[in-house]
Amino acid sequence: MFSKEDINLDALPKHIAVIMDGNGRWAKMKGKIRTFGHENGVKAVRDTVEAAAELGVSYLTLYAFSTENWNRPKYEINALMTLLVSTISKETKTLMDNNIRLESIGDMSALPKKCMKELLEAKAKTAGNTRMTLVLALSYSSRWEIKEAMQKIAIQVKSGELQPENINEATIAENLNTAGMPDPELLIRTSGEHRISNFLLWQISYAELYFTDKLWPDFRREDLYEAIVSYQRRERRFGKTSEQLSA
Repeated sequence: MFSKEDINLDALPKHIAVIMDGNGRWAKMKGKIRTFGHENGVKAVRDTVEAAAELGVSYLTLYAFSTENWNRPKYEINALMTLLVSTISKETKTLMDNNIRLESIGDMSALPKKCMKELLEAKAKTAGNTRMTLVLALSYSSRWEIKEAMQKIAIQVKSGELQPENINEATIAENLNTAGMPDPELLIRTSGEHRISNFLLWQISYAELYFTDKLWPDFRREDLYEAIVSYQRRERRFGKTSEQLSA
């Protein structure tokens, strides 16, 4: 079991992204319906957010709802949206108490009006907070995000504002939902699955990937510490050799 003392606070990842997976399986193991798992996943969210802020992580992005999740059974989608509204409402005070700013990425136009209202109110209330930025990925998929960025760039080219030969990596990054945020350096996925599931595909090109068998409702701050320790024990070469880094 890892603790805060095992972490080098001078080598923290500035941005951690988390694919919160396993709520449904956790509920099924307990003989409950899937929504029971989503409800119990809120504790893991609270524990992870508070732990990341206490350590000094600058950005924490949580994959809360993908565009593909709209294909789930209607009862589960309705329960998820209701839970999202109530959670945002209840946790705004916690965000304020911990000086955490709330942001979001994804197709917000697809969210129910009540959910959108709570989200916008929470973002407005926390806008001045500076300790950490919590980013919720809602109705999000990376392919959708990249498609949106390409359309924005195409409009700039068509208007003459941008020349095609001047399009570079920075141009693309500036037109993504995450514009202005550092790319994640550590991506965590729970539940034992080893895939990215259409999440931040452009942004995680050099992120360290960490997979754990823990189902999301069982994930606690000690599990976050373990992931960060694993990250800090790795050599990040960015295409260079170990000898070049040593030099």
